[in-house]
Amino acid sequence: MTNADRMTNVEKVATAGVRHSGFVIDSSFVIRLPHRSRAKMGHSSFFSRSAFTLIELIVVVTVITILAGLVLSTAGYARKKGARARAETEIAAISAACESYKADNGIYPRDPTANTATDALNARAMGDPTTTLYNTASLVVYRALSGDRNLDRNVTTADENFNIDGTTLTPPLSQLPQSYFTFKPNMLSPGDQTQNVQYIRDPFGNSYGYSTANQANPNNGYNPTFDLWSTSGLTTNPGNPDTITPQWIKNW
Repeated sequence: MTNADRMTNVEKVATAGVRHSGFVIDSSFVIRLPHRSRAKMGHSSFFSRSAFTLIELIVVVTVITILAGLVLSTAGYARKKGARARAETEIAAISAACESYKADNGIYPRDPTANTATDALNARAMGDPTTTLYNTASLVVYRALSGDRNLDRNVTTADENFNIDGTTLTPPLSQLPQSYFTFKPNMLSPGDQTQNVQYIRDPFGNSYGYSTANQANPNNGYNPTFDLWSTSGLTTNPGNPDTITPQWIKNW
């Protein structure tokens, strides 16, 4: 063993030359770690682990699934809340238009033939907005308020030939039907604007309910004027006790 080998690291630093403003350390200068430290570093989990364990993957997937469920649930709640708010606004606007119609005509929109359509739709017992009666009753109020009596989405001289129930007028009107409300395209079904109107559509995709049943029979319906409602996407008939209509958006 040479003298250089016998020198400690400190001695090597002390005998090293100085160039400019920094130290120049001899190339033989090394820092030797204890044997135990080198052994630990060689087997560190940081270096040895190259993949997730199965349990870790399951935990990650579970967390992602829970978060996705929370996001979807929140989005669904927001959509439903927005639909209810829009239905409340539309019901208020249509109700105001019905008042204007009554001011000019002396009555609220009502099927000219007693006990049909608007008189027959009873909100106390009928909760399925997909039925034909819902559609027919909503068309009565649509014709009355829009002036579009042949349901082609335009008010023209052709509409002078029809009553608000769609029957032919003899003689026809001498002028265009009065328009009391402009229905937005998304309030009418079908969405295809080239097709005739089938019903007034609520934000949940079903027909609004419109009824004058209480005028025909005080035991039916709710308001002596008219009932206007959205079933909020429900299709179940009210029972006794009634747990259905409290969930509707309505004018009573």
